[in-house]
Amino acid sequence: MDTHQPLQLLGGLTPACFMRRHWQKKPLLVRQAMPGFKPLLSRAALLDLAAGDDVESRLLDRGGGRWRLRHGPFTRRALPPFSRPQWTVLVQGVDLHHEGANALMRQFRFVPDARLDDVMISYATDGGGVGPHFDSYDVFLLQAHGQRRWRIGRQKDLTLVDGLPLKILAHFEPEEEHLLDPGDLLYLPPRWAHDGVAVGECMTYSIGFRQPTRGELVRELLQRLADEAGDALGDVAYRDPGQPATATPAMLPPAMLDFARDAMTRALPGPVRLAMLLGEVMTEPKPSVWFDSSNDETPLAGALRLDRRTRILYDERYIFINGESYRASGRDARLMRRLADGRALSAADSAALSAGARDLLTQWKQAGWLHEDHP
Repeated sequence: MDTHQPLQLLGGLTPACFMRRHWQKKPLLVRQAMPGFKPLLSRAALLDLAAGDDVESRLLDRGGGRWRLRHGPFTRRALPPFSRPQWTVLVQGVDLHHEGANALMRQFRFVPDARLDDVMISYATDGGGVGPHFDSYDVFLLQAHGQRRWRIGRQKDLTLVDGLPLKILAHFEPEEEHLLDPGDLLYLPPRWAHDGVAVGECMTYSIGFRQPTRGELVRELLQRLADEAGDALGDVAYRDPGQPATATPAMLPPAMLDFARDAMTRALPGPVRLAMLLGEVMTEPKPSVWFDSSNDETPLAGALRLDRRTRILYDERYIFINGESYRASGRDARLMRRLADGRALSAADSAALSAGARDLLTQWKQAGWLHEDHP
């Protein structure tokens, strides 16, 4: 993507300009960012997804002035009638199940893939919504069907209403109000409070971005370190041949603290190892993701394309794919980076890979991580 080419998606801004002026700074409303946009899934198809065991879905109902939250899967009979106002179905990760939704998300790849999360679709009857709230991540809100009225503001008081099954701001103070039609797009940075209410039946697509916290990253990194600590550190046990007899048996021995400190120092990765662990963590598929594997050992002969569920990143040394890392250099590294950036590789580029790299990509094909388009 040419980041200096103006995009209608961004109201005529270039991606470079958008990232400099708006990303994590201030909202952007784009009228007709996608002119003539039509829903990628019908209402029936979306609700069929919500009935799947491998799809995360929620039902919010505010009828009678009381909030009720239920988690899917939902059969059609479990949902309220369409004629009833003020209920919403939220379906997460639609990009994992629908090629069109995945292609929509890929239009936002002027943001690093490490930040892309998923496409959520919200279907609502008249008056439906999730209440005034704030998110801890960036989001683009694309109106797909009907209208939704958005009130937004920089909220200082983040107090939540007690006793509700969802996080709703107790003292929401909107600063702006916008009525979105199909094709309109609203970008909101993290912690900008917003309240979207359906005007009639509507569908809204939310393109969300991951923003891991320090705590989340540390937990994931330490878990991977712990899984391999035994092999990395060996079976050296604590020894204390110089320990004298003690009259304070409950006191923690200083030598044991030194032993633990040394073990932690040895376990902590250097810069290269840390980058490898981070790449593995950031490409780990979501728990609900399953790939369709095969026993096809046919040598690669055609163009390649990544499965829409595959997560892939790279740095100067490694290719990271679906939670695993592979060292790559030279021409193989250049071609694999091309595969990662373009999500596809031509037949000519595939043929230019070394025998070892082609064997590796054949394994990825067998795992269902990529697919081959035969000539």
